Amino acid sequence: MQTQGSIGVFDSGYGGLTILKEIVNHLPQYNYLYLGDNARAPYGNRSFETVYQYTLQCVKWFFEQGCPLVILACNTASAKALRTIQQNDLNKIDASKRVLGVIRPTTEVIGNYSLTKHIGIFGTSGTIQSNSYEIEIEKFFPEVKVFQQACPMWVPLVENNEHHSEGADFFVNEYMQALLQQSDKIDTILLACTHYPLLLDKIRTYAPADIKIISQGEIVAKSLSNYLYWHPEIENSCLKEAKLEFFTTDSIQDFDAHAAYFFDNKVKSRHIDLPVE
Repeated sequence: MQTQGSIGVFDSGYGGLTILKEIVNHLPQYNYLYLGDNARAPYGNRSFETVYQYTLQCVKWFFEQGCPLVILACNTASAKALRTIQQNDLNKIDASKRVLGVIRPTTEVIGNYSLTKHIGIFGTSGTIQSNSYEIEIEKFFPEVKVFQQACPMWVPLVENNEHHSEGADFFVNEYMQALLQQSDKIDTILLACTHYPLLLDKIRTYAPADIKIISQGEIVAKSLSNYLYWHPEIENSCLKEAKLEFFTTDSIQDFDAHAAYFFDNKVKSRHIDLPVE
């Protein structure tokens, strides 16, 4: 009999909960196991090697919990670690399991939102420096021009619950103007960080009214639904008891308090210590 397990959803902290929220809305029948590596967050400014090692360690943990499928609901981990894990590590660990990210599903459709074919990207320094979005968008929409802006202050603002403050207005406007100065034809902006939806109201305030602002949650949820449809061998290995479990590598009190903002619901987490390798 085929072993079944929860779908794993991973993030360096809280941001992946905005992805999980949309996935649960679209696919409520499955079991989900969320892990936030808060003790080592944020990942955005860490090196490729460090992000890869941290992410691989967490992926192995998910597999040990019986997860047949892990979603890297973190743009930095998707940009800096996903491909290496898929190409070099999965076969060594368990070839029957799968690890997916958030960049590919987004880049497969983002060009459809733009009429001018000028798209702006807001992301962490790590995501922007990786050029992952520019590279992937080129594959699906070679006619699209991509303009990127790193927003190093946005994640700290959100994680310190300062995203409603006047200080947040300053940094949202600063990065918005820096992006728009790169092209006056940008008509679509992608929020390429799972924290950024919490700043959506302020982002819309400082963006021209005719610019579309795209969050990833719904895109990733629809992509996962399609993936499970086309991969019944994975779908059949996913438990369907509509259960949610939350884990953090740091304080459960801090995690639960912050997570409520991202997940729009109360969260009760458990602590884990990842082994030092």
